[in-house]
Amino acid sequence: MRRVALVVHEHTMLFELAIAAEVFGVDRADLSPSGRWYDLTVCTPDGAPSPWLPDVPTADLSALRDTDTVVVPSTSDPDAAPDPALLAALVAAHDRGARVVSLCTGAFLLAAAGLLDGREAATHWQHADQLAARHPRVRVRDDVLYVVDGRVLTSAGKTAALDLCVHLVRADHGDAAANGLVRRLVGPGPRTGGQVQFIARPHTPDGLATALERVRARLDRPFSVADLAREAGLSSRQLARRMRAEVGTGPLSWLLQQRLALARELLEDTDASVEQIAARCGLGTATTLRRHFRRSVGTSPTAYRAAVDRARPAARGH
Repeated sequence: MRRVALVVHEHTMLFELAIAAEVFGVDRADLSPSGRWYDLTVCTPDGAPSPWLPDVPTADLSALRDTDTVVVPSTSDPDAAPDPALLAALVAAHDRGARVVSLCTGAFLLAAAGLLDGREAATHWQHADQLAARHPRVRVRDDVLYVVDGRVLTSAGKTAALDLCVHLVRADHGDAAANGLVRRLVGPGPRTGGQVQFIARPHTPDGLATALERVRARLDRPFSVADLAREAGLSSRQLARRMRAEVGTGPLSWLLQQRLALARELLEDTDASVEQIAARCGLGTATTLRRHFRRSVGTSPTAYRAAVDRARPAARGH
């Protein structure tokens, strides 16, 4: 998946374009076990260089025939009629076997090309209803950061584009490369939860946020749903309803996410043993930590720490 085509269309937005260019267009071969990174080409309708990326090799849309991955950044005007030549090129690239990726509202272009029909897809939460109404065959998700559906991948809004791009690096080059990239970009590690937590909601000045902060500071202790509800001054049913609406997940799922996030921090920044970390995170035993960690992160705590340590020397150089 070395050859990446980054599409610059009429309504391309700079933020997501820059994320993709930074991830795929800067040579970081030293992070990859293969010693090779990506070959990025910017594709414009007429092959003219983009003023935003003048130093990146540029080609017209015909280059999509010879690429492994096509990245479509966001559009500033989801209502605009897409370029038919671009839609045809996207379909041809997918049919030929390329991986097709949209960032944020770029999903509207993939949907217009028919590539999202019958699939789950993500876009910015502000445009999720619009995408669903315009393309009823698309199963729009407004509660995730990105969706991987075979060779078609879509991200939610704005910074979720980085989450998806890092996922691609992890899939292509492994955990160590992805962790090294994140460190160089001074970005977050794998984020739990989805963009539902960012959806604008009426402010309710009560003790829920304060209660969750108190719990987060005492993750070494056991907490039941009833305990969490008491902290917030709510009934268990009220707590569950409020957390699903305002945090995007239930109380016990949220608690596990916080414990695993702390485990990642301790694996990255301390020499504590897996057994010690399990206790400090409130997960009890190393066996329990390993089971939940592998299910959430996709690797073991020991392998995660080793990958971070391998990436650390290279990260210091950039």
